[in-house]
Amino acid sequence: MEDKNIFFNSSMPRSMSTLMQNILNQNPEIYATPTDGSLELLYGARTNYTNSPEFKAQDAGLMKKAWRGFCYYGLQGYANGLTDKPNVCIKSRGIGIHFPWYDAFFQEFEKKSPKIICMVRNVKSILSSMEKLFRENQENHQEVQNHAKMAGTITEKRVDQWLNSPPVGLALERIFQMINDETINKVLVIRAEDLTNKPEEVMKSVYKYLELPIFEHDFDNVEQITKEDDEVYGLTSSLHKIREKVEPVDPDYHEILGRELCKSIDARLGWYQKYFAYIS
Repeated sequence: MEDKNIFFNSSMPRSMSTLMQNILNQNPEIYATPTDGSLELLYGARTNYTNSPEFKAQDAGLMKKAWRGFCYYGLQGYANGLTDKPNVCIKSRGIGIHFPWYDAFFQEFEKKSPKIICMVRNVKSILSSMEKLFRENQENHQEVQNHAKMAGTITEKRVDQWLNSPPVGLALERIFQMINDETINKVLVIRAEDLTNKPEEVMKSVYKYLELPIFEHDFDNVEQITKEDDEVYGLTSSLHKIREKVEPVDPDYHEILGRELCKSIDARLGWYQKYFAYIS
């Protein structure tokens, strides 16, 4: 079986990364995953590689090369188990922050760095989306809210929790680090707003970055191929549901969050908002 061309989608939450995966799935040469656990498999193996005496007792250089081979060909075997298609896009928010690790085994066996798509979105829109999901699921208990502890009882408190916990807070920390160590310059950053406003132009940039032939997508009929049961995480089942048509989305963060809270978010996360040109 030939090696797959594996690349990654490592994006902010609520940044339309699921939409990107399903657009890619229109291409018969590409298999794009839902949120994927292959990184977690490698996490477990990394712990054993680091701590097991059997590895420590052998030649360190040889073991490092063997470990990189395990990572690379383990990922290849994983991708081959998923699909017969030659190109595989694995979606995992943790890949970007682990670029040096993945780069080490890609360089060892492909002599090039891994290709990573990183989708971002105005953080006010991300938080507005989180708040709308919360409001739409009032019949179910949601961990963000605890009236006895006065936690998450109002929008401002929920926003604060989301900014200080996974998935939003953790993703922001990772983006901050990627900017700080310039990893961000090694990935393809796509703003969600650009994808919805000019999808054809954005997808051409994706294929150019991936070094793949351009495919003519149907942006009016994007079928949801990826399936995720987010209730496993205690979340709503609509978390990763996409719209069929790729079209501009009017920002509603002022209506949902309020103007004063939006100003506070811009001030608090000015580094992100300015870097991705959401504010000047």
